[in-house]
Amino acid sequence: MPTEVVTADKTADEVSGLDALELAPRPEKGDRGRRIWNSAWPKLLAVAIAIAAWQLVVLSEWKPTYVLPGPVDVFADLKELATTPDFWDGVRLTLTRAFTGFLLAVAIGTVIGAAVSRFAPLRAAIGSLITGLQTMPSIMWFPLAILLFQLSESAIMFVVVIGAAPSVANGLISGIDYVPRTWLRVGQVLGMKGLSKYRHLILPASLPSFISGLKQGWAFSWRSLMAGELLVIVPGALSVGARMQNARDLHEASLVISYIIVVLIIGILIDILFNTADNALRKRWGLTGN
Repeated sequence: MPTEVVTADKTADEVSGLDALELAPRPEKGDRGRRIWNSAWPKLLAVAIAIAAWQLVVLSEWKPTYVLPGPVDVFADLKELATTPDFWDGVRLTLTRAFTGFLLAVAIGTVIGAAVSRFAPLRAAIGSLITGLQTMPSIMWFPLAILLFQLSESAIMFVVVIGAAPSVANGLISGIDYVPRTWLRVGQVLGMKGLSKYRHLILPASLPSFISGLKQGWAFSWRSLMAGELLVIVPGALSVGARMQNARDLHEASLVISYIIVVLIIGILIDILFNTADNALRKRWGLTGN
């Protein structure tokens, strides 16, 4: 009887030890703040270096201040600009265009990517075409877009979608191509076929590559949108790009640089969102060290 008790205690200790190995260590209270600081200080240092270099160029009098104003003047104008309702109306219009075009590109790119990866003849027919469209500068589409849709929202949406959809499609195709063959065989053994196989096995397995495609697709759509807002001025639609173009026409260099900073900040914030989603997915798949 005592031997059985000792054996049971030993087994329990071994199981507890194995459980402890599987559980991640509890983070200390200061770990979160330290991680935020470790992530933030290189970015803050880069911003400080960029601003210092900008100020040095201004002090060198390479260009007159009415052409290249200093950081103090630009940030003062940007602060004043951010307090006006018209500015936020322009930002809202630009973001509405961006997300609408991007969502359309995701829908179209996902359908095309799934179809190309599923049917070999279709891949042979348009696989290279998708890559060619992805590498093509989006600004090349604007003359055709203006001929087709005139100076309208549709012209901008056309270029945004055609600029982003190929990246989304290629991301999904690449993700599906690299799904392990073993997983496909397991799915076949479990009776997964057709749509069920794609929904429960292939698409979830391709998510890491698909998110990379979405991130690249957003970059293409954002660039296409900014080019579109500078080239296609829709009457009555004062977006960020249209306001920047107006500032250039009026030779207000400080406002031009202010709008450049606004576009940069929006791009950085969206990139942070994509990185957060990517890190969460990697953590769920066990691809991080934590």
